[in-house]
Amino acid sequence: MAKSTLATRIARLDRERFVGRRGELERLAQLFGDEPSASVVLLHGPGGIGKSTLLRELMRRGELAGWTPWIVEGRDLPPDPDALEDALAGAQEAERPLLVLDTYERMTAIDGYLRQLLLPRMPERTVALIAGRTRPDPAWSHGGWETLTVQVELGAFPDAEALELLRAAGVGDDRRARHIAAWAGGSPLALTLAAEAAVADALWDPAAEPAPPEVVEPLIRRIFDADVEGPHAGVMAAAAIGRVITPGLLRDALPGIDAEASFAWLAQRSVAERLGDGVALHELVRKALRADLARSDPEFAQDLRVRIADHLHARAIAGELRLTIDLADLVESPAVRAGYSYQGATRYRIDALRPGDDVVIEQLLARRGMREWWAPTRLFVEQSPERVAVARDAEDRLRGFLVAMTPANAPAFAEQDPLVGPWLRHAREHAAGGAAVLWRDAIDFTRSPIDDPGTSPPALQALLNMAGILRAGLPNPRCAYLPINPSDGLSRAFVEATGAQLVPELRYDAGRYTLDCYVLDFGPQGLLGLQRAVVYAEAGRTLPGPGADGAAAAGSSDTVAAVRDALRDLHVPVRLARSPLATGAGTEERAASVRALVDDAAARAFGDTDDERLQARVLDRGYLHPAASHELAAGELHLSRATYFRRLRRAAERVAEVVASDRG
Repeated sequence: MAKSTLATRIARLDRERFVGRRGELERLAQLFGDEPSASVVLLHGPGGIGKSTLLRELMRRGELAGWTPWIVEGRDLPPDPDALEDALAGAQEAERPLLVLDTYERMTAIDGYLRQLLLPRMPERTVALIAGRTRPDPAWSHGGWETLTVQVELGAFPDAEALELLRAAGVGDDRRARHIAAWAGGSPLALTLAAEAAVADALWDPAAEPAPPEVVEPLIRRIFDADVEGPHAGVMAAAAIGRVITPGLLRDALPGIDAEASFAWLAQRSVAERLGDGVALHELVRKALRADLARSDPEFAQDLRVRIADHLHARAIAGELRLTIDLADLVESPAVRAGYSYQGATRYRIDALRPGDDVVIEQLLARRGMREWWAPTRLFVEQSPERVAVARDAEDRLRGFLVAMTPANAPAFAEQDPLVGPWLRHAREHAAGGAAVLWRDAIDFTRSPIDDPGTSPPALQALLNMAGILRAGLPNPRCAYLPINPSDGLSRAFVEATGAQLVPELRYDAGRYTLDCYVLDFGPQGLLGLQRAVVYAEAGRTLPGPGADGAAAAGSSDTVAAVRDALRDLHVPVRLARSPLATGAGTEERAASVRALVDDAAARAFGDTDDERLQARVLDRGYLHPAASHELAAGELHLSRATYFRRLRRAAERVAEVVASDRG
């Protein structure tokens, strides 16, 4: 009997714990058969998505079928032209070699050599499994390789597989498991780390509190490697907070940087991808970075949120309403995000009606006990399809639908609709200029109509609501008329969080089904202005006023931002020299000018009372002569973390006020 070793135990546990990837395994089922579907498999996907785990499962299946593995890890491959040949020594003589190349993004320089020289010399029954973060070179689709190669883009786990992994890891609470699955976004790495945290702490639930450091820090290390280190830390922080990053956004969010060069650097990161005219980080990466930034430097995080909100708001009111998506992404309130956000777009898409959708909608309504709802909805589907949109999932299944309109574009028959007719008349009389969006329907078939707050993240519901705004045709809506099921806890939480007002006379009561009408008035600045105001309020900042006063406030805000940046960079000359406060020539001279400016202002910013002296000590231990961490500084000063950061922000503002006063 063979002796059991740690290696065999690791292999056994890895095999027993493997779950999911049924679709990918089914697609590659013939890989080790007599008539293989391919000889080369090119797996690619972002960090933490499970490429190495799937490679090991495929390798196990290959070994059982009679293939002999040769494993090459890109991180360990020396920079030697013969290194790959040495690693695969003997494979050419094997009858059925299985070549496993992991972390291939570290060895793409040998791509041409592998394709043109090494693989063609291998035996006919060779199978090569190649996994990396970047998309395969297009050359794999030419020169005959397209007949032997299959490309597999590894995506997030479906909900069922995510829950299966969590159960296997010991998370038995189905409600908490659903919350963890939603937080992890289908990433096997995030699911595994979160499961370990959940088992260790039976009270932790990502729906109620952020992920702990023991989850976030390993995620960052595993996903980024060295991407977040060095002079580009601020750029990565901005990309973690902003949904889509453009050079203009970087210029406004990080004054003094070379925005074009920073954008080019970000676009080349393995965790970033092009999105429209900008660059976006992979969502799991953003979550991990945001959590780390909120823990390590919350003041900087809030500064970035506000500056990014200002940039997006200015562009949005200039005619880019679609940026309501990005403004909504900056809002932190779970209740608001539950009713209005783009988070569901990773799993669903909004689509126009297709033939046959009417039958599906009718069937889905019937399953929810709403069969009688179909008759009035059918009029919109058949006679005004432009006012209707549906949501489909990755498998192209219809999972929800919406009917939305404004008083200006509502079809004539809507005036007689028992639900929306009275709402249209009310909007024409009470909504400013009729600039209102009215939803007759916004039904998410993926969730219960009576969910309590926090039970299931309603990603699709929020997406349906946002789609109604974007399809309405108003440049900046003033009001929204919302149909709310009084027993729907999630929707109630949204209207309470946003201050929407119940209009009792607009209640629709059909006996078995009741809908209340809540009117959400966004205020004189419209939806876009309200979104910006929410970000400011959550960040604890004062919104600049309109007109000349607003311009002065904006100038003061710029000075505060510049001083805060200078305080954070006070001991980093290269960054400090880029400050708009700097004068002189050369890095050292410019950095010294900012330090002198800040030191002088700090010496004059505080009075001689006990409270003022404490304020000065907070500034000193936070920025001027900093402790090893903000947490240590708070402890040294006998302040709670929240009080410390609140005082640190106010201290920076006081220094900025002195600087602004000196500058006239």
